[in-house]
Amino acid sequence: MDTSLITTSTALDGYRVTRHLGVVRGITVRSRSALGNIAGGFQSLFGGRLSIYVELCENAREEAYQLLIQHAQAIGANAIINMRYDANEVMQGITEVLAYGTAVVVEKV
Repeated sequence: MDTSLITTSTALDGYRVTRHLGVVRGITVRSRSALGNIAGGFQSLFGGRLSIYVELCENAREEAYQLLIQHAQAIGANAIINMRYDANEVMQGITEVLAYGTAVVVEKV
């Protein structure tokens, strides 16, 4: 799938939706390690960007995004519109990250 055909918008300029295939999603659940918590806590003492947590969050979002793409491709989509992320804490230190959107088939106009 061409990632330029994944958008948070409800339409793709220059393309026409020919079929709606439904909601697709990619989900991952991640936890922080004890060592990561210690390093993150140490970083927080000095303030500023907490790179350990940024990396954890970015990796979780990327994994959910790739799973979203795989799900869309599996049902025959060549684009995803109205794509979003959501995150919830399942329990302390364990977070679910969800990427979701509407799988569609588009053609160039």
